[in-house]
Amino acid sequence: MERPSRRQQSRIAFELTEDHFRLKDVLMVIDLPASTYHYYMAQKANNPKDYPLEQLIQKIFNDSNETYGYRRITLALRNLGYCVNHKRVQRLMQKLGIKCMKFFHKSRRYNSYKGKVGKVASNRVNRRFTTSIPLQKLVTDVTEFKCLKDEKLYLSPVMDLYNSEIIAFKIAKRPTLDIALEPLTEAISRIERHAPYRTTIHSDQGWHYQHRAWINCLKEHGIYQSMSRKGNCLDNSPMENFFGLLKQEMYYGQDKVPFNELKCRIENYIHFYNNDRIKVKLSGLSPVNYRKQATQSRA
Repeated sequence: MERPSRRQQSRIAFELTEDHFRLKDVLMVIDLPASTYHYYMAQKANNPKDYPLEQLIQKIFNDSNETYGYRRITLALRNLGYCVNHKRVQRLMQKLGIKCMKFFHKSRRYNSYKGKVGKVASNRVNRRFTTSIPLQKLVTDVTEFKCLKDEKLYLSPVMDLYNSEIIAFKIAKRPTLDIALEPLTEAISRIERHAPYRTTIHSDQGWHYQHRAWINCLKEHGIYQSMSRKGNCLDNSPMENFFGLLKQEMYYGQDKVPFNELKCRIENYIHFYNNDRIKVKLSGLSPVNYRKQATQSRA
């Protein structure tokens, strides 16, 4: 059997280090001098054929608000028709010096619970958060942001667990009943047009969701109500995860801004999240693109 060339040995060594083998051990086993390995790796790093791909990787990273790591960038490239290995993408990102920056910040969670002020529903969803049916299972909640001049901003979205799409939301300065009812009404208009199966909407035990107006609205439109157990945020983890993602990618680490500016940023982020931000669990598609592709395949 013909012995591999030094270039081939260097490539093999590089691939093994990508799989977390120590370079020193690899070079010893394949009997390759370190100087030879680094010579060929320097040539590889300066390969002009990589330049167009580097430019595209940089653009995808910038378009994602610098939130994509190498896995999502690889999926985005494949969606554009590029057959590229994730290890190559990771190497080029390291060469370009681009890295997904994440701000971890534990803030006080908004709590709308005011005791038993109305009817508490059973936990129908019971952490069964997956479904293959659009609009079968929805989740909702309210979260709080801080603005300039001690102002606060409240966001109340409704998410479809079929594809994690935010199908309705409202932003307000105060967490009034309308912040829950308005997105519910918007979601109902979509349910009546497109839901193939009876809908269940899940929330925590906040006062909005115990209110007579909320309960009557659900009954009027034949929607099942489901509630988390008291003080158990894991019972509504998809919504909590969305809030964490949103704040991590566009809020934490930023200076406080006026209410209207933050409102605009959140609206833009939700549009980006729904239409452009790819999800690994959705086969590398955004929530909206996943829904559209599924609709076309059923047609």
